[in-house]
Amino acid sequence: MAKKPFILDPAQIDTETVIADIHEIRKYNPQRFEMEQLTAICYDDPQQAVCVGYKDLTADEFWARGHFPGMPLMPGVLMCEAAAQLASYYALKHRLMNAPMVGFGGFQDVRFRGIVRPGDRFVIVVRLLRARATMMTCEFQCFVKQSLMCEGIMLGIPLTPEKIMADNDGEAANA
Repeated sequence: MAKKPFILDPAQIDTETVIADIHEIRKYNPQRFEMEQLTAICYDDPQQAVCVGYKDLTADEFWARGHFPGMPLMPGVLMCEAAAQLASYYALKHRLMNAPMVGFGGFQDVRFRGIVRPGDRFVIVVRLLRARATMMTCEFQCFVKQSLMCEGIMLGIPLTPEKIMADNDGEAANA
């Protein structure tokens, strides 16, 4: 089977040029504290529907102590979360969905290709495939240096605080 091409050549990604820092990201994404999985955005091309961001991993990550003691590895679910947060940032910044938040709708064909550790710069590349009012589809690839660590397809759905609160009350399940 032929290798899938990179969305962007990782050797050509300039993570030193920051176009949105954590304060700018927070204007679009609601995650805070331990759940913030982006450090900066370094590329945004609406014509190609591609966005690149990264997370600088430190020894103080909430998962480092217990996943796994003495040999910390970034959990795959957090790799996916970082990609979802980048896709959410892109969708909200470019007003692709009529909602104040974008949540997980699902993942397809996710593959983990390498180990990510504290000290790494985890670079995420997202490309929008489709955007509708009710769902968006993006492909993502994640790198450390120039090595592919994770890839897949994600689905994003519009969320509102009212919808989230209704789900917590059990009302949405009956809607």
